[in-house]
Amino acid sequence: MRIVFAGTPEPALPSLRRLIDSPRHDVVAVLTRPDAASGRRGRPAPSPVAALALEAGIPVLRPERPNSAEFVAELGELAPECCAVVAYGALLRDGLLAVPPHGWINLHFSLLPAWRGAAPVQAAIAAGDTVTGATTFRIEPDLDSGPVFGVVTETIRPTDTAGDLLGRLATTGAGLLETTLDGIADGALHAVAQPADGITVAPKITVEEARVRWDLPAHVVDRRIRAVTPNPGAWTMIGDLRVKVGPVLPTERDPLPPGAIRADKAGVHVGTASSPVTLGWIQPPGKKPMAAADWARGARLDDTARAS
Repeated sequence: MRIVFAGTPEPALPSLRRLIDSPRHDVVAVLTRPDAASGRRGRPAPSPVAALALEAGIPVLRPERPNSAEFVAELGELAPECCAVVAYGALLRDGLLAVPPHGWINLHFSLLPAWRGAAPVQAAIAAGDTVTGATTFRIEPDLDSGPVFGVVTETIRPTDTAGDLLGRLATTGAGLLETTLDGIADGALHAVAQPADGITVAPKITVEEARVRWDLPAHVVDRRIRAVTPNPGAWTMIGDLRVKVGPVLPTERDPLPPGAIRADKAGVHVGTASSPVTLGWIQPPGKKPMAAADWARGARLDDTARAS
């Protein structure tokens, strides 16, 4: 089939590579978000998807307003039979959805109807789910509500960060997307409506929401930190210093008041509403992440040190 691929960030790359290499599909163009500021100097840079497409010699479309009549007409001239979507990053309206005869097929990183929205992987980890997966479905105007073509499942490991889990789902999901498009091309695969029960929503996580709540139980603190690692990144205040923190390890140590910091030979520990957790790494402003024990030696902590 003639395919237009829509995607923006790195997790979309395995799917784009699979479709570029597929003998059954022809990626005639890539749709991605406009170049965004990157690096310390803030210079505009192409998205990861745009960079891969340019390397492969595939035309790149970067509309500021993808639902505009002008872009709908431009897409129509490409005559795609189907559009494949992986984390494109913009809502698609009726005019755009009507262009390809086989519709827009989205790869979503959850088992729909669970965790519809922008942050399904983060939500699954934060909620303590033990199993998640990826789903291919036909996009409809309502958010992630369209009929489903296929799913793959993935176990959530006890130490998974969102980055770890998303990396695995991006790879397994790429195979699912290719298989789905093969089935659509053959006329052998038909979508099934999502069940009305079990709908949960996973909106984008803001930087403020990634602030660590030390007044929660240790297992919740652990899950919430892993859920926002690496993006947007868990953070806390230590005195008047704002630092990022990496995954923690719940312990069986004697309780500490929530936010109280104690350092010893076993590591740097912070109190929660239950047992303390041991910090993995800390990233002070303007510096690279460092082992929490190394940071503590330089910080010269005393018994009044607190995270908040």
